[in-house]
Amino acid sequence: MLNEKDIIEKLKNREIRLHEVEKYTDGNINQATQIRLKFLEELLNIKLENIGSYSMDMSITAARNIENPIGCASVPLGIAGPLRVNGEIAQGDFYIPLATTEGALVASVNRGCTIITQSGGANVRIIKNLMARAPAMKILDPPFIENAKKLVDWVQKHIEDLKKVFLDVDPFAYLQEIQTWIVGRTVFLRFLVFSADAMGMNMITTGSEKACLYIAENAPVKCQLVATSGNMCVDKKPSALNYILGRGKTIQAEVILKRNLIEKVLKTTPEAMVEVVYRKIYLGTGQAAAYGLNSHVANIIAAMFIATGQDPAQVVEASMGIVSAEILDDGNLYFALMLPSLEIGTTGGGTHLPTQREALSIMDCYGYYKDRPPGSKSQKFGEIMASTALAGEISLCAALAAGHLASAHERLGRGKKNP
Repeated sequence: MLNEKDIIEKLKNREIRLHEVEKYTDGNINQATQIRLKFLEELLNIKLENIGSYSMDMSITAARNIENPIGCASVPLGIAGPLRVNGEIAQGDFYIPLATTEGALVASVNRGCTIITQSGGANVRIIKNLMARAPAMKILDPPFIENAKKLVDWVQKHIEDLKKVFLDVDPFAYLQEIQTWIVGRTVFLRFLVFSADAMGMNMITTGSEKACLYIAENAPVKCQLVATSGNMCVDKKPSALNYILGRGKTIQAEVILKRNLIEKVLKTTPEAMVEVVYRKIYLGTGQAAAYGLNSHVANIIAAMFIATGQDPAQVVEASMGIVSAEILDDGNLYFALMLPSLEIGTTGGGTHLPTQREALSIMDCYGYYKDRPPGSKSQKFGEIMASTALAGEISLCAALAAGHLASAHERLGRGKKNP
């Protein structure tokens, strides 16, 4: 058995690769983590004291969250709230954990939480809740288009058989629908699956692959699975498809803000906020041809994703929100946010990691309910997240309307220069 010094020397000489260190520590991941860290320190002549200081047992990340670990990255974690949410599952006042390095963000969200709560809370509902994976299959024999059409027809007629394939992979993978596209001799099958409290990509990816193999073996035309993900999912990329059809949770959150509260809390008027929404969000976004009619939904979603162990790359889809702002007949302001593609879970992924689990627990959003239908805990989390994003949109639009954006960042986001 090699000692630590010998392993580091072999790493330097490239006799051992980074992912092989565990072989020389009897599978002790914590020891392997420290060896890799020390190897980098010696190789690069730097100190990595903070990366190497953490409370996590790195063995819980094995084969699930990270490869070649050397430590942990710490991100400041703030709290906003209370935020009153009037959802189907989330009902009451909640404190919101936000992990970010952007000064003024938590304060801004907190201000939005204040006026929403004082206005009676955000009304929020989940409109759709289906995760998608879309493999690409190739038709092998001509006439290609005719056979592609036969394949699509056969798939739709045998959806009950394909549902069983998914359930064999995971008892909580409920296939609901299959959307299809034909492009030349390529057939895209977009499987839409209810994944209960998990975000669901692992179970749905496995289910989609097995479903396509089943199709290739049993369909009346010869076809071949080319890619389990054919980019029609659409995963971790902005797209018109998810913007229009949704992926994960499609959520609507709304609130009616009283004129006097807008003037008192936000220091502006309904008219000024609607003007900002029209010229910034509608005209500006339209001219830029960007996906998502909003100010900074990505800010809030990213901060909550990082805090709670979600996949940060999926902020891309989640940030494509649409803001609505209208002055009602009584002079009060109706403000709403629609999120078409929020991909989140309360089990699996990074949710089990210690700090992420604790952050979810602040909102009572870790795990699943034993006495409620599958997916209820994840639904609750989605309702809270959409309401928090609504708070962020209200606060930023108000800051722009009042001319406070630059001064707030000057006061909260800059501070002293780094040493």
